[in-house]
Amino acid sequence: MHAIAPVSIAVLVASAAAVAAQQATAPGPAKFVEYYQNAYASGRDLVPGPQQALNSASLATGLKLETIIPEAALTGNAFVDAQNTIIRLVGVQGCLSTQQLQLGEMRASCTMLSMAGLNAALQTAAAPAGGAFPCHFLGANSGQPAIRFAECFFIGPDDRAQPLSEYLIRRGLAFAARAPNGTALYPEYAAAEAGAAKARVGIWSNAAFRHPYGERYRHNQMN
Repeated sequence: MHAIAPVSIAVLVASAAAVAAQQATAPGPAKFVEYYQNAYASGRDLVPGPQQALNSASLATGLKLETIIPEAALTGNAFVDAQNTIIRLVGVQGCLSTQQLQLGEMRASCTMLSMAGLNAALQTAAAPAGGAFPCHFLGANSGQPAIRFAECFFIGPDDRAQPLSEYLIRRGLAFAARAPNGTALYPEYAAAEAGAAKARVGIWSNAAFRHPYGERYRHNQMN
């Protein structure tokens, strides 16, 4: 398990504002967005895990923030940015179940709720700084499409720096990432998941939801 170092609001603001102030010159949204989204909606996560061990210890020893401009969610825990790079959040696992769930007046599969939740969270996270937010990268895969692994941060409604992964988990839109044996990769996120389940928010509000523990751990390649 790993702990995550706190991030100062001043660092977040300076980092995000620097990129948001620049005119976007990157290419438009990646053409493969729909391909990944359709696959995920059917319960298939096509964004691969890391090709080599990630530098998870860097989350506790020293964050190096790099500001990105998000474009669209591809899965429940991965999105594409304005540079057409796929960014996969390491602390969270999107729902892989296609079970139909009820969320308020909306009825959709768990995969769709999870993916829609990330898409909405990207907008929330980017809003305070004109469409951008910073991420700390733990590693990357070689080849194309470019895939990087990160934890991203933003200023929450309480004016505190907040990890994007934790935001998703606390709202019951995704789960804490775990190793194949079920151990949470980050204890803070396991606690956030337990809180969401107890409060019955988001996905957890469905009493009949069959939590896909085995599938979830088997697909996670972050450890």
